[in-house]
Amino acid sequence: MKSGATNRRHSVAFAVIALAAVAAFVCSIFVGSVFISPSELLSSLFSSLANGGKEGSANDVVATIVNFRLLKSVTALLAGMALGCCGLLMQTLFKNPLADPYILGISSASGLGVSLYILGASAFGVGQGTFIHGFGVAGASLAGAFLLALLIIYVSRRLTDNLSLLIFGIMVGSVASALITMLQYLSADSALKAYVLWTMGSFAAIPGSSVAILAGMVVLGLLMSVLVIKDLNTLLLGENYAKSLGIDTMRVKMKILVAATLLAGGVTAFCGPIGFVGIAIPHIARFIFRNSNHRVLLPATILMGALVMLLVDIIASVPSSGVVIPVNTVAALMGIPVIIAIIWKHRK
Repeated sequence: MKSGATNRRHSVAFAVIALAAVAAFVCSIFVGSVFISPSELLSSLFSSLANGGKEGSANDVVATIVNFRLLKSVTALLAGMALGCCGLLMQTLFKNPLADPYILGISSASGLGVSLYILGASAFGVGQGTFIHGFGVAGASLAGAFLLALLIIYVSRRLTDNLSLLIFGIMVGSVASALITMLQYLSADSALKAYVLWTMGSFAAIPGSSVAILAGMVVLGLLMSVLVIKDLNTLLLGENYAKSLGIDTMRVKMKILVAATLLAGGVTAFCGPIGFVGIAIPHIARFIFRNSNHRVLLPATILMGALVMLLVDIIASVPSSGVVIPVNTVAALMGIPVIIAIIWKHRK
């Protein structure tokens, strides 16, 4: 009886979060410096569909704005799903409520790869916004993130203390920041400006080709995460218990870190190093669903991540004195209170 009531509560929670995410997605298309009425929006969408995805002839300006906001909303949706899922994977793998790709240094290593590419791509004549440029950014981000993930696996086998592992991640992030600073000092002005804007975090100005690459990386990462749900639940009971069941824990760790690398690397490459959200979203999902089973927690975290990041996009897109707020600023203001609450809860 109790199980049936719990299942109904979970179903209601999933439905509410999903509806809120859909509402936030629609709202994000309307929010911006230029007001677009619902009739103009629908007319532009229907006109675009009728022309095979091209800008409508009825009002090219409105069609351009709608297409821009639609890509931005899709990017925010993908980023939220990826960061939420990635944070949950990291927290389960390292059994630490404060673990996420940003604190463990994966995002920093990914950012170093991107900085090497962005600050050096202009020397090879690779222009921004091209399909080759998008693949180059994604590849550089994945290379940096994956190399650091392998290093974390190696270190985690020797550092059993979670605090030591977090300190290691912070140190790696500091080293990456130092190298990035040196690259900035030696780079050209145009490349430096592009990189600084990237570090602020943004869902805007991402071409459709890059959004397609990001979508592929996120979908692949989410599918890999779903395939290791059973292993994630087993790891909650301890690594020794998992080994006693005949599970190859090192192979499981590799699967989890590859999935986390795809998710974190993709978002970092195209949206910038967005911090704090990956920590906060899994805890919000745990608080709402009161469940540690990843069959419930993983989809809940993915949905909650999509909703939160769409809200971040809406807040960042509301024009204030003609200035659009960077995504990283809004994400930090929303995520830091949750992190402080986590630290206070685990103060003993």
